[in-house]
Amino acid sequence: MKGLICQMKSVGRDRFCILSFLLPVVVALALNVTGSIDLSSLGEYYFCVVDGEVTDEVQEWLWGYGDVMVCQTREEWISAIREPSTNLIGVEMDKKGVRTIVSGDELPLWQQAAATLPALYEQRGAAAEVSIQILDQPDVLAGIKYLFMAMTLITAMYMGCTFNAMNIISEKEEGVSLINEILPMTPRQYVVQKIFIGFVFGCLSALIAAAVCFRLSPAGAAVMFVLTILSAFVAALAGLLIGRISDEMMIGVAYIKIVMIVFIAVPLLK
Repeated sequence: MKGLICQMKSVGRDRFCILSFLLPVVVALALNVTGSIDLSSLGEYYFCVVDGEVTDEVQEWLWGYGDVMVCQTREEWISAIREPSTNLIGVEMDKKGVRTIVSGDELPLWQQAAATLPALYEQRGAAAEVSIQILDQPDVLAGIKYLFMAMTLITAMYMGCTFNAMNIISEKEEGVSLINEILPMTPRQYVVQKIFIGFVFGCLSALIAAAVCFRLSPAGAAVMFVLTILSAFVAALAGLLIGRISDEMMIGVAYIKIVMIVFIAVPLLK
């Protein structure tokens, strides 16, 4: 019991360990919030015109396709178009209708829109007669949201492996392992002491992340609980083995990465 208390004190002093166990929960909260954010505005077009040089009819027509920014002077208009952080499409009047100007660093989608905008303006009469059906905006993250959630849960279950392995390797480098060898401690007590913290906190991190990400039925929650217990125990035991066979920190990190790839990749591929 005293050994477990010492391990708990060690975790409390190590901010990296606390961050490792809390990180999956923070990511789960971020995924849960991101799923409710409307990202449709990222696909809108932004036009830039000079006040007084474009008719109200053109401005009203541009508002039908995106947002319109009105500049007071032509210098301000050119500066706004050249701004690297924006995808503004400059619009000005031409003899045939309108002409578009871009800086060249816009995304291909915006450059294509700027190229087709004059022709679209010439055919605005025919386009107005076309019937338009507006569909519901699809969720941008619907296809990959659950994949990220699964990766977050698996990563939370794996945190115990990283903690246990780093703890044992650090004790070897600091000479604490030599003291452990002469302490009146059985192999069973040593194993329990070394895997308990990583196992318990890995389970808590994964269960909290699962509670944030999913709304499970009682049966589903029971299955998730059993799966979390088994996975966290396997990860904690793997961390114990990696710590025992690794003599240096870099060797331990290499083993951790190899096991992590197998631990995360196999469930995701399935």
